[in-house]
Amino acid sequence: MAFAFSANYTNHAPLVPALTETFGFSLALAGLLTTGIFFTHAVMQIPGGHLADRLGPRPIVTVALAVVCIGNFAIAFSEAYWHLLFWKVFAGLGTGSCFVAGARYIAGSFSGRRLNLAQGLYGGSILLGSGFVIFGVSRFAMAFDWRGAFVVTAGVAAVSWILWVIVAPSPPFSGQPAGSFRGLLSDFQLWLLGIVQMASFGLVIVVSAWITVFLRKDLSFSPSRAGLLGSIALLLGIVMRPLGGMLIHRIGVRRLLQLSLGLNVVGCLLLARACGSLGRVIAAIVFLGIGSGLPYAALFVRAAVLYPGRAGAAMGLVNMLGIIMILVAPPLIGQMVEWTGNFQVSFFSLGLFSLIAFAGTFRIEET
Repeated sequence: MAFAFSANYTNHAPLVPALTETFGFSLALAGLLTTGIFFTHAVMQIPGGHLADRLGPRPIVTVALAVVCIGNFAIAFSEAYWHLLFWKVFAGLGTGSCFVAGARYIAGSFSGRRLNLAQGLYGGSILLGSGFVIFGVSRFAMAFDWRGAFVVTAGVAAVSWILWVIVAPSPPFSGQPAGSFRGLLSDFQLWLLGIVQMASFGLVIVVSAWITVFLRKDLSFSPSRAGLLGSIALLLGIVMRPLGGMLIHRIGVRRLLQLSLGLNVVGCLLLARACGSLGRVIAAIVFLGIGSGLPYAALFVRAAVLYPGRAGAAMGLVNMLGIIMILVAPPLIGQMVEWTGNFQVSFFSLGLFSLIAFAGTFRIEET
C-alpha cells in the first residue's frame, strides 16, 4: 500500500517533457503539479489521522487508496493542463490520508521492538515507491506513451486496493479516541518531533530538489550523472528507516535523533564548503541520507506513544510540519541562489536549521 500511494509523489516528474509538449505549459507550471499534490497531502495529515483514530485506520485506507486510483486513471485522460493539476491535487487527498492512516494501522497492529521495525519498513516502502517511479515511469512511457504510464501507476494502486480490501486484517480498535484533541495540537513534545521531521525528511527532500542543479553548476556534472548521485540520499533512506527502527531500543529516541541531526548538520556544512570537491559532496550526500533516514520510525513511534488513543492525529501533526518544510524551503533556496550566485548561503542556512533542531532534541522526553 505504501509503495502504491507514494508512487504518486513523483510519477509525473519523468513525464514533464511529454506533458509540456502535449499541453504547452511552462516548467514553473510543471513544478506546480508537485506543489499541488503535496499541498493536499499536507492538509490531510491531521484530518486523516483524526478519522483513523475515530473510525479505524483500515476503512480510511480503503477509501483513500480508492481516491488515489481514481486520480491516476483520471489524469491519464486529461485534455488540458488544469485537468492535470486538478487530479494531482485530488490524488493528494488520498495519499495524505493513506500515509497517516497506514502509520496508524502499524501503530495498532504491533508493539515493542516489532513496532519500531514495522514503522521503519513502512517508511522505507514509501521511499521505494516514490523512487522507483522516477526510474520506471519513463520506461512505461516509452512503451505506452504518457497516458499509458499513468494507467500503469493507477493499475498498481488498484491491485494494492484489492489486496488491502481482501487480505489486510483489522487491528485492535477502541473506537473512542482518548485525550484532548486541542491539547494534542498544542503539545510541545509533538512540535519538537515535528521540527526534527522538518530537519530530516523535509531537509532531504529540499536538498534533493536542488542537488542536481548544484552538481551541474559546481562540479559541471552531466544531467544524468548529477541525477544518479543526487538520488543516493533518498535511496539510502530505504535501508536507514528500518535500521533506525531497530536502533531505537538500543540507544533510545533522543540519542538516535541527536546522532541523525548531527550528521545532517555536517552534511549541509560539507555541501556549503564543497568548493568543487567531489569527495566532500559524496560524503555530504551519504551523511544526509543516513541522518535523514534514521529518525523516521523514532518520530512516529514516539508520537503514537504520547497519544495512544489519538496516534493518527499525533503522527499527522508531526508529518505535516515536515511537509511544510518541503512547500516553503525550495523557493526560498532558489531566491537565495539568485541573490548570491551560489548555493553556499543556502546550504549554510539548512545546516543552521538542523543545528537548531539538534538543540531542541535535548528537550525531547524519552518516556
